[in-house]
Amino acid sequence: MILSCSHINKSFGTDRILTDCSFHIEDHEKAAVIGINGAGKSTLLKIIVGELPADSGTVTVAKGKTIGYLSQHQELEADKTIFDELLSVKQNIIDMEKNIRSLEEKMKDTEGEALEALLSQYTRLNHEFELVNGYAYKSEITGVLKGLGFSDEDFSLHVNTLSGGQKTRVALGKLLLSKPDIILLDEPTNHLDMASISWLENYLLSYDGSVIIVAHDRYFLDKIVTKIIEIDNSNVTTFSGNYTDYASKKAILRNMKLKEYLNQQREIKHQEEVITKLKQFNREKSIKRAESREKMLDKMERVDKPAEINDKMNIRLDPKVVSGNDVLTVRGLSKSFDHVSLFSGLDFEIKRGERVALIGNNGTGKTTILKIINGLIPADYGEITLGAKVSIGYYDQEHHVLDPDKTLFEEIQDTYPDLNNTQIRNTLAAFLFTGDDVFKYIRELSGGERGRVSLAKLMLSNANFLILDEPTNHLDIVSKEILENALNSYTGTVLYVSHDRYFINTTATRIIELTGHTLVNYIGNYDYYLEKRDILTPKAVTTTSAAVPTGSYGAKAEWQQSKEEAARLKKLKNELKRTEDKISEIEERISEIDEEYNNPEIASDTSKLVALHNERTELSENLDKLYEKWEELSETLD
Repeated sequence: MILSCSHINKSFGTDRILTDCSFHIEDHEKAAVIGINGAGKSTLLKIIVGELPADSGTVTVAKGKTIGYLSQHQELEADKTIFDELLSVKQNIIDMEKNIRSLEEKMKDTEGEALEALLSQYTRLNHEFELVNGYAYKSEITGVLKGLGFSDEDFSLHVNTLSGGQKTRVALGKLLLSKPDIILLDEPTNHLDMASISWLENYLLSYDGSVIIVAHDRYFLDKIVTKIIEIDNSNVTTFSGNYTDYASKKAILRNMKLKEYLNQQREIKHQEEVITKLKQFNREKSIKRAESREKMLDKMERVDKPAEINDKMNIRLDPKVVSGNDVLTVRGLSKSFDHVSLFSGLDFEIKRGERVALIGNNGTGKTTILKIINGLIPADYGEITLGAKVSIGYYDQEHHVLDPDKTLFEEIQDTYPDLNNTQIRNTLAAFLFTGDDVFKYIRELSGGERGRVSLAKLMLSNANFLILDEPTNHLDIVSKEILENALNSYTGTVLYVSHDRYFINTTATRIIELTGHTLVNYIGNYDYYLEKRDILTPKAVTTTSAAVPTGSYGAKAEWQQSKEEAARLKKLKNELKRTEDKISEIEERISEIDEEYNNPEIASDTSKLVALHNERTELSENLDKLYEKWEELSETLD
């Protein structure tokens, strides 16, 4: 056991956050803390790392073990480049490298026993340097930065000029490189695109330490964790398995609890009927029996009725008018910013009843496409055609459709003036805004609260074509499931951008991937996309509609493109093989030099030692470059 939380209690004023919270984490275990927004997940992590005191209870960390913590918001203000900021984590290796170089200089002018002492120190230090991956620490930093979505050009950006999301990614990179025994991550996927989330999954899966994650990304949790720590009404329950296992067990437990509750209610009703009947007899003996049964009922420990599943928010999306079959037609769409092309010549169509997910890496232009369709920004070229009787409802991830200077009540009232006060209050109550909450100003709301207001407006719109930009951002898992159910029962058409793979898998009937300035179409959900994306061949392109590039490229051009890609891959694989052979050759020579150091005849020959040292230094530098080249080639092939 590497971490133990025992009988943790925490309140803020009269609000009870954690009640008698106890659980433990084993060495190398990967666990998730889940619960609705406000349940106390972040509070629990802060108590574990000592940022918040518990009212009572203890947190015990195994002796000598270290903890690393990534909070949701980072305030990095260092006047360093991104690369240098991550390099600071490796300061101990940098210092070790300087010591090695210093010893090498001293050895040039030293003889006899003093040289032997330096050699012994040099050999020991070199061994330590290798154990901490000293010869490849720069490659390791590069790999982490690229994995988290930074390009080579980004490495030289200064940290204090970055956005909040970029700073969080830098902080995550520093944490991963520091390799603590226990990693605590609070919503690590919020600022990552799909490629980076996938990279982080694989990194954490192979991570040698323990990991505790707070996340609403169910796909992410399913792949990584083997334990779920649920916070529900301030109480903590531990489940073994991933998120899907937890959801299944939770449903079984709830059904058992509901059955127990219903059985007890039937028994109570039966006893009450018997008591009433006995009293009606109006005989002394009957009355005593009735009183005895009443005492038994009073002593009965009542079973609480389990909370209804997904009863927190009530979302119904009902289009008022049925649109034509052709909902959206896009032809030749192109857009550039500052002479940098996002995409060009895009062609696609959306039919009535489809739920289409638009996916792609950050910066490819997904949100831009939605804004162009909504008329918020102009296209450089291309035509956008809406079908007959199409009415758009737009959900903006930045919530620009909300006026920060209005209250929630005014926001709904001004948009839908036909609604009376009761209707407005009922609508807001369905999205968890009750009492005086309706008079809060939009500017005072959290990201999740603004998302709920935007969803409320969307529900009232009666639109038959929903365009949603990251609709699950800031929503907890329960709220996501409610939205999924609402979209799956919606009879209109949906186009959305999301990096929530579980959400996409549950709701999408088609996926359009924006990649390489063009689109690739997949007729299926996210699992289908994963199955087909790596086997896109010329034959598949020309004979099936399962995965075909859209746009004005003919079959001949597609075949030629695939042929060139195959040749490029073959060239890369050959280059990778040559690089691996060269690495093996150099590593073998370095091993030989290390053995020669131990040869007594050579140990007394200063000039020979210096020559070997110079050769080893040059080989190590070449090896560093080859490691970087191998990593770049491997990433390109992946």
